[in-house]
Amino acid sequence: MSAKYILIVDDDPDLVETVSMMLESKGFEVGKAYDGIEGEEAIKKRRPDVLILDVMMPRKNGYELCKELKSNKWTKEIPVILLTAVGEAVPTTSYSHADGMSVEAEDFIPKPVDAATLVEAVERLL
Repeated sequence: MSAKYILIVDDDPDLVETVSMMLESKGFEVGKAYDGIEGEEAIKKRRPDVLILDVMMPRKNGYELCKELKSNKWTKEIPVILLTAVGEAVPTTSYSHADGMSVEAEDFIPKPVDAATLVEAVERLL
């Protein structure tokens, strides 16, 4: 049986590396992308078993990408974990809680992210 493939899309390289190392230590294959457009391209190349997706990113945010994936027949079944600091950022950005409610992500994890909690969420969704 081949390893499950997890794609991490986040513009914070330190978070991507930390979570990648933890997932790899559990036997997962990990892909990395650093904004929504890179994430979209990575998904076209290889469909992940779980997608870890940051909300606030340049070029295309996580809400937009998640909404597009959930409306596409080929990608709608990919479990999505949204990472979000939106709760703290609502007063100072264009992001809102309503945006988060309108996307069909399987899980929401607030930032700062505890890597162990994130790995548990991935394992639960598989």
